[in-house]
Amino acid sequence: MFNAQYFRTFITLVETGSFTRTAQRLEMTQPGVSQHVRKLEQYLGKPLLERHGRRIGLTEAGRRAYDYALRLFAEHEQFRHSLDDDSLYSGECRIASPGSVGLMLYPFILGQQQLNPGLTVSYHFAFHHEIISDVLAGRHDIGIVSEAVRHTDLDCASWHEEPLSLVVPADFAGTTLQDLASLGFINYSDGLDKASILLRANFPAEFRSMNLFPQQGFSNEVGLVLDAVARGLGFSVVSRMVLETSPWQRQVREIALTQPVEETFYLISRRGVTVPSRYHCLFETFCEQRYLERFGHSVSEG
Repeated sequence: MFNAQYFRTFITLVETGSFTRTAQRLEMTQPGVSQHVRKLEQYLGKPLLERHGRRIGLTEAGRRAYDYALRLFAEHEQFRHSLDDDSLYSGECRIASPGSVGLMLYPFILGQQQLNPGLTVSYHFAFHHEIISDVLAGRHDIGIVSEAVRHTDLDCASWHEEPLSLVVPADFAGTTLQDLASLGFINYSDGLDKASILLRANFPAEFRSMNLFPQQGFSNEVGLVLDAVARGLGFSVVSRMVLETSPWQRQVREIALTQPVEETFYLISRRGVTVPSRYHCLFETFCEQRYLERFGHSVSEG
């Protein structure tokens, strides 16, 4: 007979790759894990695992069972969360975003959670492709991305704009592209693209490509990029949110540019799935607060 716990055990086994670690994570015995897998194989009538010494792999049936199990539990979670769609201040928020957004949005949501004890937060920092796949799989209700997504199973809507900031060490006195080239560039995921857009807009006659700027380093965590800039190792281009939340903001400075460039962020969700009202409330409140912080007066109506 169908038993959801067997599928849960199987998912954990695939993710850990170990009967021992699965037993530890699920607080079971190792024979109990083996029994669950055996029962699931009997129920499905197919072997799910291939054993290669101590290593285990998945048969074709095992891969399909794993994919099905992920969808099964994602739909279960979506159903459970949908029961309190109308509540603005309670329920779980499952969100994924890049670090450039999460460094400011996550603390804001935690503040909302303190004000509303019925609200819980599950926040995942991830890269663009991970956010898309996780939202599609139902692991997150909302994903935030910096590029518009066109996918038949996703809704995508523009949400918020933030300026891009050209950031240099605090004692850097240069003003030209050649000065920046002598300093070098600190890169991160999408860093080259953002820098290219901002520099092309402000130095249209001189800028050709980012090849002019030697890369002095790379971090896959955008929040750490300004550490390298603060140490005088190079310059970078980041979202204003990254600069304003950085512990190194006093050791760096933003160069004023004549042509501001705004980075647009988008909200993605699964098509056909109603997003609970609490998300709309959270994201709108954040935008209003951010507007006040940037411009210092209330949001006009209309």
